Amino acid sequence: MVKHPAETPPPCRLVFARLVSRPETAIDLAEAALLIAKEEYPTLEVGRYLSSLDAMAAEIRDRVGCAEDPHRLIAGLGDYLFREQGFRGNTDDYYDPRNSFLNDVLDRRTGIPITLSTLYMEVGRRLGVRMHGVGMPGHFLVKYVGPDEEIVIDPFNGGAIVSSADCQRILDRTYEGKLAFEPRFLAALGTRQILVRMLNNLKAIYFNTQAYAKALSVVERLLILEPEAPTGIRDRGLLLSQLKRYPEALAELGQYLKLAPAAEDAQAIRDHLRSIRQRESSLN
Repeated sequence: MVKHPAETPPPCRLVFARLVSRPETAIDLAEAALLIAKEEYPTLEVGRYLSSLDAMAAEIRDRVGCAEDPHRLIAGLGDYLFREQGFRGNTDDYYDPRNSFLNDVLDRRTGIPITLSTLYMEVGRRLGVRMHGVGMPGHFLVKYVGPDEEIVIDPFNGGAIVSSADCQRILDRTYEGKLAFEPRFLAALGTRQILVRMLNNLKAIYFNTQAYAKALSVVERLLILEPEAPTGIRDRGLLLSQLKRYPEALAELGQYLKLAPAAEDAQAIRDHLRSIRQRESSLN
């Protein structure tokens, strides 16, 4: 990524960068998700929401005990989170950006698959159960991996246990029957991969609503996680162009073409660079 010394990132982004620089297993997913939200809500108290997750886990532990019986734990988690506490998938306003912020999910009791899955995994982790995020195309899931079995769970749909056939039905709704389920779709993701997907969801929302400054802040956090990703550098350049920060846009898009000269969109980016230079010359 091209560096711009004049830029001063918000303090919470520096905290986020330090957190995600840790070894994979030492990254606290809930804390990182809340730090993503803190750029939208600067006064957000991360510790208060982490304590809320602790309290939820303590309440469930009193009912289901230890995690020796995964079916009992999964049933208890589902009953508590989705029936007693009222967490649900936001089918009414799926693309509301608040669905992507864990504090809003905790406050409003509604979210999208990845944030409800984060809630589910983080409460499960506090109960001593390692739940894994599953980045199935178009729909995020959770997977319990035990010594004798794997159980796939859909927090967006009330914590339902899903089979391969259920996964195919989910894919059919999104891809209109054009994508066949494959077992590899249920591969477990690392914490950084989950955060990348969370941020990509938010980026798409801001792109589509032309909230370019907010989209840029998301892309800059994606570049913390994947500093050499050509698409992140490209997106940063395109957003800087939309914000009329032309010298920076030229530098970023030029760097993208150096990294990916044969990309499918390379010619379109060259054309865009040409139009930026023409705008710049007209202003001089």
